Amino acid sequence: MLQASNIFIKYGDRVLFDQLNLTVGPKDKIGLVGRNGAGKSTMLKVLAREVTPDGGRIECPNGQSIGFLHQEMDLPKGKTVIQETLSAFAEIQQLEARLDALNLELQERTDYESDDYLKLLQKISDTSDRFHFLGGDNIEAEAEKVLSGLGFKARDFQRLTDEFSGGWQMRIELTKLLLQKPDFLLLDEPTNHLDIESILWLEEFLKGYSSAIVVISHDKTFLDNITKSTVEIELGKIYEYKAPYSKYVELRKERRELLQSAYQNQQKVIAQKERTINRFMAKATKTKMAQSMKKQLDKLERIELDEPDSAAMRIKFPPAPRSGQVVIEAKAVSKRYGDLSVLENINLHLDRGDRLAFVGQNGQGKTTLAKILVNELTSSGGEVKLGHNAQIGYYAQNQAETLDASKTLLQTLEAVAPPEMRTRVRAILGAFLFSGEDVDKKVSVLSGGERARLAMACMLLKPFNLLVLDEPTNHLDMISKDILKQALQDYDGTLIVVSHDRDFLADLTNRTIEFRDRQLYEYLGDVQFFLEKRALQNMRQVELQKSKSGTAAKAAAPVAKAPLTQEERQRRKELQRAVQNSERKITRLEERIAKREVEMGEAGFYDRPEAQDLLAKYERDKKELDEVMDAWETAQLELEELEG
Repeated sequence: MLQASNIFIKYGDRVLFDQLNLTVGPKDKIGLVGRNGAGKSTMLKVLAREVTPDGGRIECPNGQSIGFLHQEMDLPKGKTVIQETLSAFAEIQQLEARLDALNLELQERTDYESDDYLKLLQKISDTSDRFHFLGGDNIEAEAEKVLSGLGFKARDFQRLTDEFSGGWQMRIELTKLLLQKPDFLLLDEPTNHLDIESILWLEEFLKGYSSAIVVISHDKTFLDNITKSTVEIELGKIYEYKAPYSKYVELRKERRELLQSAYQNQQKVIAQKERTINRFMAKATKTKMAQSMKKQLDKLERIELDEPDSAAMRIKFPPAPRSGQVVIEAKAVSKRYGDLSVLENINLHLDRGDRLAFVGQNGQGKTTLAKILVNELTSSGGEVKLGHNAQIGYYAQNQAETLDASKTLLQTLEAVAPPEMRTRVRAILGAFLFSGEDVDKKVSVLSGGERARLAMACMLLKPFNLLVLDEPTNHLDMISKDILKQALQDYDGTLIVVSHDRDFLADLTNRTIEFRDRQLYEYLGDVQFFLEKRALQNMRQVELQKSKSGTAAKAAAPVAKAPLTQEERQRRKELQRAVQNSERKITRLEERIAKREVEMGEAGFYDRPEAQDLLAKYERDKKELDEVMDAWETAQLELEELEG
C-alpha cells in the first residue's frame, strides 16, 4: 500500500498540512476533495514524490509503480501522437530490440551443438516469453484503442504532438498512463479538457481498473461513478469517508452535526465542573476536593470544533431587460478555417426564455458558433440576426486569461462598470470573495480559480437578456459551481451554455444542441435526456473491421435522427446486445488464435504428438472467427439502418 505518515507542509506563516496521514490500499478508489487552495494537488504531488514535505514520510512497497497525471504538460517535441503514446511501453520496446538482436545473432551462428548456441536459444525463449507476457504483440492496437476512446481520430495518430493544444496533450499523457497500468494511479482533474463522450469512456475504463486510483475532480457524477471512498482536505486536516462523493456530502453533514452536539454537551459539562471547582475553592474544607476535580478536568480530552471553510460566492444576475420574442436567428451559417470545415449550413432559432446547452466532442464547433452568435467571429457563410433589444453577455472559455494582469481587481471592475454601478464595485468584489486588501491585488498574482471568479464578477455589472457562457465552470470548485448554477437557474433571460459538466447542466437547460459532423442535432430536454437518447455509454462501439493487420478500428455509433417506435427500440436493444456479444467473442477468438500461432512457431512443434489436434483447433477457431465477424457485420449494418 501507499502510505503518507505525519505529513507537514508550511508556506510562510500558513500551515497547509498539519501531521496528515493517508493510506491508499492496493485496490482503493479514492476521490480527493476540498476547496480551491486546500492542498489537493499538493497532496497528489507528495504521494507521487514530486514534492518533499517539511515533515513526515511516504512509503511505497518495492516494485510498486506510481503513475501521476498532473495539470502541467511537458511532452517532448518532434514525435507523432502514436510514437509518444508507444513510449509508455518502454520495457516491451527494449525486449523487442533485444529479440531482434538475438535473432540476428542466431542467423549468423553455425555452432548448433555448442553450449553457447543452446544458451542463446534459451535467452531468445526467455526474452520472447517476457515479451508476450507483457502483451508485446498487441501494443499498437491497445494504444489506438485508448487514443480513440479519449477522442483522437485515426488521422491524428501520425500528427506531431506539437500541433495539439495543452488539453489534447493532456489526453496523450493520460493515454500513456492508462496503458502503463501503474499500481497507484493519481489523477489531477482528468476530465478538465474532455468532452462528455470521452469522460464516459474514461469512466468505463476506470471502473474496470484493477489497481488503486486517487482522483481530484470537480465533476460530481464522475466521482460518484468511479470512487468508493472520499478523502476531504480542510483547514490542514484530513477526513476520510467510506463513500463516493454524493453520499460523502450527506455523511459530512451528519458528522458535523454529531460533532457539534457532542461539543455543546461537553461545554456544558466543563462549565458545570468549573463552577463547582470555583465554589469549592472558596471553602477551606473543600479546597483539596476542588484541586482533585481540576486535575481531572485538565486531563479531559477536549472536543475540537474546527470552523468549516464555508466562504462562498454570492451571485445574482441583474433582471434581464425584456427582449423581442425572437432573440437570435442563425440561417445557413458555415465556418471554415482554410480547408477545414467546422460548420456547414446550420440553422439555429432562439426564442425569449430559451435555455440551450451546447454539447459534443471537442473540435466540433461549439465555441466557434458561440463566438459567431456574439459577433466575436465572422462566419464563412450565412447570416445571424439579433432580435429586438437583444443585449448579449458573453463569457469566453479563456475569459479569465483575457484580464489585464497589470491592473488591480478594483481597477479591473471599474474599467467595465457603467457609471451607475461604480458605487457597487466593492460590494460585487466582496460577493465573489474578494474583500479588504484583496481588491488592491494585481490580477497577475491570482490563481486560476480566483481569475475565473473575477471574470464572472465583470458580467454582473450590466444587465443582459442573452447570456452566452463557454465552459464557465473551469477552475471553479464544487461549491462555487453549485452557486453559479443556482444563479443561472434564477436568471430570467435567455441562456446558452457550452459545457461538458453533466452535473452542472442537469436541470439547467430545456434544449440540448449536439454538434456532430459539422451539423447540429437538437434534443428537447436537458443533458440527462440527451444522454439517454444518445445512449452515449455505447457511442464508442468498436467497429472490428477485418484487415490484413488485424487491427481494430474505432468509430462512433450512429445516432437516431427521429424518435423510434416501441418495437424499433426493442429491436435496437437486441441488435446492440448482438453487436456487443459478437465483439466479445471476436476478442476472445483473436487472442486464442494469436496464442496458437505463437505456439505453432516454436521449435519442434510439428514433432509433438498433439500437433495435428492443435492445428485442427486452430483452423476451427479461424472458421468461427469468420462466422462471428459476418454475424457482427450483419447486426451492425441493421443497427445503423435502424438508427440512421
